[in-house]
Amino acid sequence: MLCGAVLCGGASRRMGTDKALLPFDGVPMAVRVASALRAAGCDPVVAIGGDVEALAALGLPVVPDEFPGEGPLGGVITALGHFAQADAVVVVACDLPHLTSRSVNTLVTAHHGSSDQAVDVAMAGADRTQPACAVWSPGVVGLLRSAFDAGERRLTAAVDSINGVVLTVDPQDLANVNTPGDLSQ
Repeated sequence: MLCGAVLCGGASRRMGTDKALLPFDGVPMAVRVASALRAAGCDPVVAIGGDVEALAALGLPVVPDEFPGEGPLGGVITALGHFAQADAVVVVACDLPHLTSRSVNTLVTAHHGSSDQAVDVAMAGADRTQPACAVWSPGVVGLLRSAFDAGERRLTAAVDSINGVVLTVDPQDLANVNTPGDLSQ
């Protein structure tokens, strides 16, 4: 079973408003990301954290973040714990509204092609990994939780500490929308 999770719990400080709910080309960013995950075969797809009522009104089931305000690593741990019985979980930040099912499928295909990979992470070019767009094996949740309990909050550091592969996808698919100026790109 391939499941999907959209990380929606960020503070959106640079944007000034909740990015998950912010329309991008007329569709809330969290919904756009969830749609890309569904188109790639993820079922079910949930939102992790964020405004439960507003996200539910958009048709997204919400799993409360176990570690609100502690960054995306806590969101990934929450997603993997929620989908502990899944074969793989695609976890993507809500601020990647350009994401396509093609890029998600690239990650999923590579992940299913190797029995020992803990995570497959998207990369846009030779120097920009995007750990907030990855396919995870739920079995690594214990390793991630240990790192989290030891004080780690950076998703990149957690990815670097486990067996993973970085794959190149279309750079446009990984264009973050973090500020109002990013909305026009």
